[in-house]
Amino acid sequence: MRHRAGFTLAVVTALIAMGLSSPLRAAQPQTGPTPEAVDAAVRATIARYHLPGIAVGVIEDGKIVYARGHGETEAGSGEPVTNKTLFKIASNSKAMTASVLARLVQQGKLGWDDPVIRHLPAFAMHDPWVTVHMTVSDLLVHNSGLPEGGGDLMLWPEPNLFNRDDIVNGLQFIKPAYGFRAGYAYDNLLYVVAGQVAAAAGGASYEELVRRELFQPLELNACRVGEFRMRDAGSVAQPHYRGEAGNVAMRQDGDVVPMIASAPAGGIRCSLDDMLAWANNWLQPTSAQLEWLGEKQRAEMWKARTPMPISPQRRRWDNTHYYAYAYGFRLADVDGQWTVSHTGTLGGMYSMMMLLPDRKSGFVVMINGEGGNARTVLGEVLLKLFTAPEKSLGVAGYADEIARPAQVASTSKPKPALPDIAKREPVSPKQLHDWLGTWRDAWFGDVRICAVGDGVEWRSLKSPKMHGKVSTLDGRYLLHWDDIAVDIDAWLDFSGSGESRQLHMAKSDPDGDFSSDYEDLAFTRTGNCE
Repeated sequence: MRHRAGFTLAVVTALIAMGLSSPLRAAQPQTGPTPEAVDAAVRATIARYHLPGIAVGVIEDGKIVYARGHGETEAGSGEPVTNKTLFKIASNSKAMTASVLARLVQQGKLGWDDPVIRHLPAFAMHDPWVTVHMTVSDLLVHNSGLPEGGGDLMLWPEPNLFNRDDIVNGLQFIKPAYGFRAGYAYDNLLYVVAGQVAAAAGGASYEELVRRELFQPLELNACRVGEFRMRDAGSVAQPHYRGEAGNVAMRQDGDVVPMIASAPAGGIRCSLDDMLAWANNWLQPTSAQLEWLGEKQRAEMWKARTPMPISPQRRRWDNTHYYAYAYGFRLADVDGQWTVSHTGTLGGMYSMMMLLPDRKSGFVVMINGEGGNARTVLGEVLLKLFTAPEKSLGVAGYADEIARPAQVASTSKPKPALPDIAKREPVSPKQLHDWLGTWRDAWFGDVRICAVGDGVEWRSLKSPKMHGKVSTLDGRYLLHWDDIAVDIDAWLDFSGSGESRQLHMAKSDPDGDFSSDYEDLAFTRTGNCE
């Protein structure tokens, strides 16, 4: 999800002082969703968005009242999605990473207010003062000053050759977009750093810590992190994109799924059964689960840390008055009820976990296709079944509202049209002669812009899926990617001469996914192609 705000630390402090870090208590409806109502909403969503597969589970007062898979793990395979099918939960991994840290705090192995450099001496941000003062807590709450999605090109597309040490080292070269602890901008890299802090304090790799401190004690037996063999995992959902002929699987797993650097930010996979067990651990913990993580650290996990902007849609649909980030969770009021949630987004994989703690209720949604709008719509319909069923617009109503073009005020400038890439013209090596060569960005590393046949190719050395042909369009150089894993093209802007030649990049769609953070790159030419 995309969020950006300019709140000050004083606002954060004021919100917490007003009690927004505590659960909102409100009168609760007497009835919850019926399995029939949930199933109807799920089926309507599948039909509206032509989803390849989906798994949905609903908890009411601590009891699972609906848990079912629909569709296929891979379109055309005939393999059904079940409660035991593994999905990439993407950024829902963040709460698990934060929980591992909470376990280590409970064990006395680190403190939330510990400076990061106490555990990772090599850690550095762009500003030396921030380097010294950033704490373990700061890593988890998106208030570091990093630009939204800053450095995400070191994580995605996968697989790539960046490791976690590269990420820790690269942070110092990413310029801040706002002041430290002065706002909210979603990032992923600092969760990778958090994973490294956990490894240093816990005396084991991040993957081993997650298995030891989370999966094993909570009996999340199907969840996977790090390398695993597909034959040992059973049913595994594959991501899809929506092509002209329907859903098409992409980036399918091989026989061995490798460890990935992004795991602490978004690399865990779980089944619906395990995600419901994970949710119930927060809604209605057993005595054993309270021993696993006590009330003190559970309260720390759910304190409001950083205010988040409230969209007009959220105000209109949910009557939301406050929205804040905690440790791997988002907190909000919805129709007068307290919610704790998060979403997860990777290409062709979408997830949501929504909790209503005062009702010991909630739900989980996992999708293996182009499901951004489907997740939003189904999530809203399921939420309304708890909070205000009489106000629900239903699947069709919410879907229609999302699809309706935004009304543009007469005083507003119209949104620029996206470039028509069908009109692009290939560039010859002769046309781009002055800019051919090897180029380097301080955190992203080396790329080659060199002749390939009659054209010119841009190719990253550390991110193998990032390669494409250079063309001209509307008087600018355009980079169109060859691999569908990179779905936002880039403008190339060359400047300078001789030894001072530079290259900057920008998304062809300014509103494209923030993880395509081309604007944070600053290349200098380092040599010739040969």
